[in-house]
Amino acid sequence: MASKPNGTGPKASNSADSYAPNLTPAVINAMGPNTPPRARQVLAALIRHLHDFAREIDLTWDEWSQGVKFLNSIGQASNDKRNEGHRISDILGLETLVDEISHKLAVSADQAPTSSAILGPFWHPNAPFRENGDSIVLSPHEGQVALMHGTVTDARTKKPIANAVIDIWQASSNGKYDFQDPENQVPNNLRGKFRTDANGRYRLYCLKPTAYSLPRDGPSWQLLQLMDRSPMRPAHIHLMITHPEYHTVITQLYPDDDPHLKTDTVFAVKDDLVVHFSPLKNDPKATLELKYDISLCSKDVKTFASAKL
Repeated sequence: MASKPNGTGPKASNSADSYAPNLTPAVINAMGPNTPPRARQVLAALIRHLHDFAREIDLTWDEWSQGVKFLNSIGQASNDKRNEGHRISDILGLETLVDEISHKLAVSADQAPTSSAILGPFWHPNAPFRENGDSIVLSPHEGQVALMHGTVTDARTKKPIANAVIDIWQASSNGKYDFQDPENQVPNNLRGKFRTDANGRYRLYCLKPTAYSLPRDGPSWQLLQLMDRSPMRPAHIHLMITHPEYHTVITQLYPDDDPHLKTDTVFAVKDDLVVHFSPLKNDPKATLELKYDISLCSKDVKTFASAKL
């Protein structure tokens, strides 16, 4: 029976023995003997999947050309304040998948650490250290200030962890991060690093976060329009928790009243990262309270990936 166009027939034209069947192994085998083993593994898999993708959909010359132009536009739209490649990766769910692969630990459910989430493109390594009880809210805003506090503990022993570093960053009430909004925010507004005390406790003031849209221009917006998808991210607070003896946790917290939890454009929401902000009385600095405890896994606990080695 003759195959139908675009690979829809019983024996599609894109089967493995169609379209230059010797090309894929030739490209893979062209790698020289000095190619590092991991690079050989990654590139060989990439080439196989890329060639199979083209065969599966009967990729046309015009579609290939449009794809190349789109990839070029990602680089052209990127700079030190805008990472379109990172954003495209998020829109396609790739960073969330890599995060899940990288941070899955070989532990039982009752010993599991705080869930991870994607880093996103707005982290900065040079956020300043602040004292417990300080505020990261430095610039004018239209949001609600919240007292955020909790304890960092060992997921296995349940003992508090002293000197863990909590790196926190968030957008302001206009949905922009400090370096996106220099007219309204001072550098390191809504950023800071805090060390837990001897009892594993931390305490700081932040904003109840606000939902925001990915930029509605550039390659990422073109892709979202093509896929008929919302550009909205639910409100969130970014956290990175580190300690020399524990696996790092990078995560995000989402208010439970946000309307975009089910349609996060980067697929980063997890049920256990949805939190509740409660009214707070008798604190002149804040009107809301967020209590959030964090669990870390010791580095002697292997990841699933390392456990397979």
